[in-house]
Amino acid sequence: MQQALNNSFMRNTPISENTELFDTLLASSRESYSIPAAAFTNYNVKRGLRNPDGTGVMAGITKIGNAHGYIINEGDKISIEGELYYRGYNVADLIRGYTEEGRYGFEETAYLLFFGDLPSKKQLSDFDTLLDSYRYLPPRFTDDVIMRAPTKSLMNKIATSVLALYAYDENPDETSLENMLRQSMQLLARLPIIAAQTYAFNRSYFYGDSLNIHNPQNNLSTAQNFLRIMRPDCNYTEEEAKLLDLCLVLHAEHGGGNNSAFTCRVVSSSGTDSYSAIASAISSLKGPKHGGANIKVCEMFDAVKSGVHDWSDDDEVTSFLEKIIRGEEGDHSGLIYGMGHAIYTLSDPRAVTLKKYAKELAKGTEYESEFALLEAIERLSPAVYSRFKKLDKNICANVDLYSGLVYRMLGIPEELYTPLFAIARLAGWCAHRIEEVTTGKKIIRPAYKAIAKPREYAPLVVRGGN
Repeated sequence: MQQALNNSFMRNTPISENTELFDTLLASSRESYSIPAAAFTNYNVKRGLRNPDGTGVMAGITKIGNAHGYIINEGDKISIEGELYYRGYNVADLIRGYTEEGRYGFEETAYLLFFGDLPSKKQLSDFDTLLDSYRYLPPRFTDDVIMRAPTKSLMNKIATSVLALYAYDENPDETSLENMLRQSMQLLARLPIIAAQTYAFNRSYFYGDSLNIHNPQNNLSTAQNFLRIMRPDCNYTEEEAKLLDLCLVLHAEHGGGNNSAFTCRVVSSSGTDSYSAIASAISSLKGPKHGGANIKVCEMFDAVKSGVHDWSDDDEVTSFLEKIIRGEEGDHSGLIYGMGHAIYTLSDPRAVTLKKYAKELAKGTEYESEFALLEAIERLSPAVYSRFKKLDKNICANVDLYSGLVYRMLGIPEELYTPLFAIARLAGWCAHRIEEVTTGKKIIRPAYKAIAKPREYAPLVVRGGN
């Protein structure tokens, strides 16, 4: 068997292609990765760091952000309309201010998250100037990092590119407040450029598109620079850029308990560098249960569009949603993506805002019927979940349900949906990293109950088998 393993690895052949060998290994490993469900209850383990009522286990204190979706009254969890706060400011108020003043808001939002207060006009101008100076990638970075070892996963390439920035930093490991803020601003400026250039190169390498690599321009917002670098002709409208900017603001932060921010805090608590911490957060966000859910929503939505003949027929839409719940349609996971959230109960404020803008953008276009179908999914899914999953809780649409349609209407390719999430959430990640390093002062090390029984070592010659 060992020789067969060696031969497989030397040929770079997946073990699964060696069917007999793989079946043997699989059979011997199944029990090793099996834990009785009762063990979690017997030892009072909070799976997913969740309490039995679905609330999160309290793991830390933060001043950065707060996702508020329920209240606890005399031990009972009471559903409320969702609210999202950045440094004490309601995000709805921030967006209203940016919109009424006709300004781009993402850079101001990042300033708020990094420094704790909204900037004055001069402070914001100085911050924008700093970001402009940081947007340009190091010499030959595009050639030596982005265009080396190509992979179809933009998120993986973005993560490795962030790690590679460590080599271009003259002071990568110092964890002083000054150094971490400098690194945070550089990462905030550079990640959109990395993502857009990675996309352009991937389209050329894997799909034969003409290679157009553009550099950033000064005096443009993050949203503007991203669109001009992503598109071969560099063209975009102010309406498009400002809607993308709004999306970035909505995704910039979501409290310390979301998976990627918590990952960043866990890694940062070890004392490691900023690039390692942010790369780990990107890797977390990639997962389909987290930031990758926006792509899963689009895949599910396409399945609904092709599987439902009359999109206006609630009974037919409901029937198809039931098939998804039963694992007969979609990706067979039994999940209606874009519905439900760990915090929000009656509504996700991000979804409420995006739905409003999606409706305005879709009106009078070919996307108007698609928007109506998404509304139907939002309206009908809670009853389907309740009937099939026997859930005794409110289910609301989350931000992913409408973000994909907004991006489609903006002409943004599907493979960039999760990278855009990362570009926005970087602001929150960096703030949480700095807060963890400066206030945590202790490596995060939760306990796991070991249930494997002690065994005696047996020499190889007496273990049996060939």
